[in-house]
Amino acid sequence: MRLWLRELVLQALRNARGICGSHGQPPPLPVPEKIVATWEAISLGRQPVPEYFNFAHDVLDVWSQLEKAGHRPPIPAFWWVDGAGAEVKWSFEELAEQSRKAANVLEGACGLQPGDRMMLVLPRLPEWWLVSVACMRTGTIMIPAISQLTEKDLKFRLQASRAKAIITSDHLAPRVDAISSDCPSLQTKLLVSDSYRPGWMNFRELLWEASTEHNCARTRSQDPVAVYFTSGTTGAPKMVEHTQASYGLGFVASGRRWVALTKSDIFWNTTDTAWVKAAWTLFSAWPNGSCIFVHELPRVDAKFILNTLSRFPITTLCCVPTIFRLLVQEDLSRYQFQSLRHCVTGGEALTPDVREKWKNQTGLELHEGYGQSETVLICANPKGMKIKSGSMGKASPPYDVQVVDEEGNILPPGEEGNVAIRVRPTRPFCFFTCYLDNPEKTAASERGDFYITGDRAHMDKDGYFWFMGRDDDVINSSSYRIGPVEVESALAEHPAVLESAVVSSPDPIRGEVVKAFIVLSPAYSSHDPEKLTQELQEHVKRVTAPYKYPRKMAFVSELPKTVSGKIQRSKLRNQEWGNEKQPQKGPISL
Repeated sequence: MRLWLRELVLQALRNARGICGSHGQPPPLPVPEKIVATWEAISLGRQPVPEYFNFAHDVLDVWSQLEKAGHRPPIPAFWWVDGAGAEVKWSFEELAEQSRKAANVLEGACGLQPGDRMMLVLPRLPEWWLVSVACMRTGTIMIPAISQLTEKDLKFRLQASRAKAIITSDHLAPRVDAISSDCPSLQTKLLVSDSYRPGWMNFRELLWEASTEHNCARTRSQDPVAVYFTSGTTGAPKMVEHTQASYGLGFVASGRRWVALTKSDIFWNTTDTAWVKAAWTLFSAWPNGSCIFVHELPRVDAKFILNTLSRFPITTLCCVPTIFRLLVQEDLSRYQFQSLRHCVTGGEALTPDVREKWKNQTGLELHEGYGQSETVLICANPKGMKIKSGSMGKASPPYDVQVVDEEGNILPPGEEGNVAIRVRPTRPFCFFTCYLDNPEKTAASERGDFYITGDRAHMDKDGYFWFMGRDDDVINSSSYRIGPVEVESALAEHPAVLESAVVSSPDPIRGEVVKAFIVLSPAYSSHDPEKLTQELQEHVKRVTAPYKYPRKMAFVSELPKTVSGKIQRSKLRNQEWGNEKQPQKGPISL
């Protein structure tokens, strides 16, 4: 046990009822709250980050001991259901034991060492959370990715990251096999399945046979814990690196203040495991002793979500605004949410009408937050703070968030500029380390004393931030962030496409969708537009991930360009939106 936590935990083990205060003085915090308060103080920048930190050892194992000492309600730490009656429930002690077994699989059968990288491409299965914790125990760097990746996407990510191992399900294994010979770093393939596949090791079988004894790696706070690929808005996706401390301690305060979590809460975040929001949930819920609830949720269905909220004692809900938009279209009076008490949202714009409908029909406020893959929470509307509908809220500690001009100078309230985070003279510990293997992009993300988020906003006199637009051309459709270059590159592989430009287009359900403007090659100029549209859509689905295909398409004679020949996507985007306000296309948030 690290020295900075040892005495607090020993107090918990000596006295299961906590510590009584002296006569006439307010009683001190119960031991679990005292430990969490220590983590929160570090998260807020009020105490120094310890030299050594490992989330599995210093958080999860601590809660395991507190749980055994009777300091936590009898609820699971992890609760998974599949809709067909199957359930998995782990206490912190069971999670610790199972993750130690998984860690032995990674070190033993897979031969992974601290600093090696492992790609996690799994749907919402318990193994995703188990292997994530096992990666922390072994010092392995996890690289989550979406199950819809094509062979091309997989090859790029495996080659760029030099991942030594991959774990996935039956669905994606054939695609990995098709490109693995082009990925020399890939040494181990783990399959989460009840069946067997040549060239793959069966994770479930290895887990069953593994020992429960494991010595956690002694990681420094600045050692990497995860790498996330960005959306590739202006080129190939970039790799964002986070540390044991930036994620392991960076979400404690927002988990307590914005998500309002306690050791009695059951928190359901409907996000896919590939997105940073899944990690945000893990690193905000478990430090606060909360239970993570997971539904396999093979598809988004409003009635399915509402029935789940009615059936299970979920206290805290997080969905992207698109899902809340679908939920409020249902007759919510037919459902009883007896346990639900707090709701958060982020990742795209929360329109005032959705917020008002949800509040009127459930009595619950929607607390919006904003952040990036590169950051933890940047701005939020925490519980207890006055909400200004349409605002992203106020800056979230420990960040100093400002609106700056192109030179990095702070602008006065009311003036639109770049949303920026102060990184000099002191870089916040909860910040990403760098864009791996891309020092030019890392350097370009800073201006003066600030990191530039790429989003534009203004701040009012009360310190609330109001999103105005995005500097780049990212498309955020139902919380799926899509880079136009990736779609344009896919289109360029079809002989019908001479050139193309991809932008966002308004959609009443998804907020915005992908639209492609295409200049056809002469040989295809007389083809039937409807049939060609379908052919190109299917082509994009095959070449890149299916969710990236253009739902709208227009064939044009030319594209707007600058004098130097660069395509002006902004003109096409403005043409699409007209006078309609473009939705928040800011980075994904919890």
